[in-house]
Amino acid sequence: MAIAMVKTRDKLIEVARLLFARIGVENTTMNDIAAASQKGRRTLYTYFKSKTDIYHAVVESELNILYTALETVVDKEMPADEKLLEFIRTRSDMIKQVVFRNGTLKARFFRDIWQVENVRKGFDLQEINYIQAILDEGVRKNSFVIEDTASMAAILHYAFKGLEVPYIRGTMKGIRSGSKDMENIVNLLFNGIKKKNL
Repeated sequence: MAIAMVKTRDKLIEVARLLFARIGVENTTMNDIAAASQKGRRTLYTYFKSKTDIYHAVVESELNILYTALETVVDKEMPADEKLLEFIRTRSDMIKQVVFRNGTLKARFFRDIWQVENVRKGFDLQEINYIQAILDEGVRKNSFVIEDTASMAAILHYAFKGLEVPYIRGTMKGIRSGSKDMENIVNLLFNGIKKKNL
């Protein structure tokens, strides 16, 4: 795709994101997006067949911000245990930023959770691959003892995903170094919950 076309598409996605966040997906029309972007309807329909298409593009664009940050963590030269903790912190902070950029969890942008989940499927698989890469590295370097890193990566992904809403809503006060929540996560990840025999 030519640079001018990429810029136009990106502008349409950003205008749609702002409208979706402000007035909701269901209240935004293709005409609204065309008018706000100062592009004609024909231009808009050149890039997107429907409002659903542009909504999916908006969610993908937001998720790309998250996964670019996660990829940066995965590529860092650091011990696997530290990398896994940085991955958790980065992931939590980036998801919170994405939500706040688009209103709140109560915003209309997020009301259709199944639509978001549908778009997120491919990205979730990528995240599981990132986690597995960290676990594999830890196993290779004798930091972790894990028989099935693929299965463990999926379990960790779903555990992290389950922490999203409490973290965003402030039920979990923080996943920063030294915080009680982070201490509990570290303890669970690296020590488990079963009492060790002395």
